[in-house]
Amino acid sequence: MKLRKNVALRNLFFYNGIFCFAQNLLGPLYAVFVQRIDNKIIWVSIAWATSLVSTTFFVYILSRVGDRFRDKNLLLAGFLIRSVAWFLFLFVNSIPALLGNMILVGLGEAVGTPAFNAIFAEHLDDGCHVAEYSDWSVVLNIMLAGGTVIGGLVVSRFGFKPIFVMMSLLSLFAFWGTYTKRTVYDLNLTRQSKRKCTTKSDTTLGD
Repeated sequence: MKLRKNVALRNLFFYNGIFCFAQNLLGPLYAVFVQRIDNKIIWVSIAWATSLVSTTFFVYILSRVGDRFRDKNLLLAGFLIRSVAWFLFLFVNSIPALLGNMILVGLGEAVGTPAFNAIFAEHLDDGCHVAEYSDWSVVLNIMLAGGTVIGGLVVSRFGFKPIFVMMSLLSLFAFWGTYTKRTVYDLNLTRQSKRKCTTKSDTTLGD
């Protein structure tokens, strides 16, 4: 992966990468966690569906009012909401509590993900769109894979509680880092750090 001189994307990749690592510490272990609360497999599906429905509902609301807020503030809110939700998993010991917390996770996802996508799109370098989306895919997959393995190791030895603490703290770290670097997402300040790709061919297939 070629290192690029785009300060905004470097920061976005770093802190969101940390966040995605935290998120996937639970990852596939989510099903195991739910079955420890209630061993009926259907609750695994219902709880996951609850999160998806929650995300969809709040994304719909955000699509109507989200542009009234600054993208970076929504990104920060997404980190913070999910940090709280993951911490609250420490106290989840019933299906109603689980479903309520999954609604909160859905809210965080609905607020944070569109904001991340908007900031990413705003700071793409001219002619580098495929390259930079690919760069993010590399970072994302590495962090997801790492989170999955580390999560499995921690849970197998110490149980789920340390995982939820780690997830919450790492999300707070992403929040703090993004907050302290929030000015790099101002287009008027970062435009000079953006560049044009010089490797893209002058001819495009299909033209």
